[in-house]
Amino acid sequence: MCLITFAWRPTHAVPLVLAANRDEFYARPSRALGEWADAPGLYAGRDMEAGGTWMGVTSAGRFAALTNIRNPGQPLGTHSRGELVARYLRGTLSPGEYLQHVALQLKDYSGFNLLVGTARELWFLNAREGTPRALAAGVYGLSNAALDTPWPKLQRVKAALSNCLDDPQPEALLALLADAEPAREADLPDTGVGLATEQLLSSPFIASPNYGTRASTALIRRADGSQTLVERSFGPYGAHLGEVGLQL
Repeated sequence: MCLITFAWRPTHAVPLVLAANRDEFYARPSRALGEWADAPGLYAGRDMEAGGTWMGVTSAGRFAALTNIRNPGQPLGTHSRGELVARYLRGTLSPGEYLQHVALQLKDYSGFNLLVGTARELWFLNAREGTPRALAAGVYGLSNAALDTPWPKLQRVKAALSNCLDDPQPEALLALLADAEPAREADLPDTGVGLATEQLLSSPFIASPNYGTRASTALIRRADGSQTLVERSFGPYGAHLGEVGLQL
């Protein structure tokens, strides 16, 4: 994932509402959202190049999602970041225990942000900060820097999510993710990728010939344990390739 906005409300009837875009090169092979044949009860898309995933849930109530940290000068990790999500979803460690374990292995991965949780708790780890922390109730945004770094696209989707929370519906969450308006040049961050690329990456939904938003995902998790998960897939220039909806 390259953009996630979410509301964490642990005492609410709908404790987790999340909208996320996965941005990637279109040529990288991946499989759409579904149950994994080798991990029954695990539901996620799958990176067919490295075998991991960018976001997923389990029927037992585990949740995980990841974004990359944008830094063209960072060392290339020896392990795929997508395995961090898959390993948590397959495992049994509590969110805090799992992130403490991951924090000891940061040198193995390029920069990342990792969210892991259950029905009762949600934890976060930024690879640059290196310290796991439990998240309090609130509305958050996460892109390719730190949690709630005020990039224009992040501020827009957080505001849009806040307006959906009285009656969260997948269609409204997917609509806010479809925002393709780039930021003004004066508001662009400088992450070392050059002005043209900063402009391309500044919209919530990215479309180009080679790189862009591959999947938009809406997750609504209720206090009774039920979950609604909807994913839309896209190809070059933002072409709509399909949709998967799950009621768990």
